[in-house]
Amino acid sequence: MKKLLKMILSVAVLCFGVLSAMAYPDVDESHWAYSQIKLLTEQGVIIGYPDGTFKPDENVTRAEFAAMAIRALGQEHTKVAQPVHFTDITQDHWAYEDIQKALYFDLISCDKNGELFRPDDSVSRGETITVAVNALTTETITKEKALEVLSQKYADAKIVEEWFIIPAGKAEILEMIVVMPSAEKKLEASRPATRAEVAAILFNMMEQAKLNPNAKLAEAMRKKTGDGFVIEDATVQGSVGTIPAGTTVPIRLNSYISTQTTQNGVFYTARVPQNYVTKDDHYILIREGASLRGQILDVQPGKYFVRNGVLVLKNSLITTENDQIAPFVGLAEVKKDRNWWMKFVRWAFKGEQLEVMTDGYAYMKLLKPLRVDLTNGWIYED
Repeated sequence: MKKLLKMILSVAVLCFGVLSAMAYPDVDESHWAYSQIKLLTEQGVIIGYPDGTFKPDENVTRAEFAAMAIRALGQEHTKVAQPVHFTDITQDHWAYEDIQKALYFDLISCDKNGELFRPDDSVSRGETITVAVNALTTETITKEKALEVLSQKYADAKIVEEWFIIPAGKAEILEMIVVMPSAEKKLEASRPATRAEVAAILFNMMEQAKLNPNAKLAEAMRKKTGDGFVIEDATVQGSVGTIPAGTTVPIRLNSYISTQTTQNGVFYTARVPQNYVTKDDHYILIREGASLRGQILDVQPGKYFVRNGVLVLKNSLITTENDQIAPFVGLAEVKKDRNWWMKFVRWAFKGEQLEVMTDGYAYMKLLKPLRVDLTNGWIYED
């Protein structure tokens, strides 16, 4: 419930409504940041207001910008083990986790615990550009070099605050600085950034991060590989892997079940016994240890001269390494491999009993495809 409340508050404050398509009445194709706003809207990084407008000239808070930056980099599902304490933000704050992720990925800095974050203050242009540069691996430049580069283009380069000189110089070299048509070649580092400027700056950051992310982002954005159970028909498109419906995967039961003692409708738990990986490159689709939950769909005891036992499991959910609970729908029909003669013998003279021991295996056939982010294991729910 706590996580759900955070998500609701996050959406309410960040988004003020959901726009299914780029159709803002106050941002038409003639707007200088139209293409960037359109792209980031389509990707869910920024969203409009309940009345359908985008309000491109409104300001953005520091908390909102931290959350937008994390989403722009695709790291909203990252887990941070050692959060930093701020005196003006508690764990109940809607952007708490995004701010911690921004710290972890070195987008923002904090010298010590107990500092103020000022989540509701407007983020400045200088702060947004600095975050964009911090997301990258860049060449080292001197303050003198930065001032030289900036002075060639910006009228206010000589009054830029000390902390912003080098980030601004790097951003200019990479052509990442955003200047509105009306700004007359000024950095205006201390001015609050508008929503349109934020969209353009985040777009530039996203494009550069694809080429030269900083060390932590590079590791997070890398598709993870390993050994395990190979899923022959899994496909990979970009950073997304898909396990098609009809795929059969091994699962390991956490408790004993049998046709003679288990009741129909009983719930069971199981786990992924080894990584599920793609055939080519061995990208990890589902990590070993992921927890599975389901229900005994059909159980019939084996009886003499009547029938062999029937034992069918229907799985419904998976809990991943990210503590994500997602659909994982499949059927496992427990059988024993026997030729037709032995099947007849077992039916006629004993009525074969089926069982799976604790830590024993069953084989689950997926009824629905599963789409997974190969960089962080997040399952996309359609």
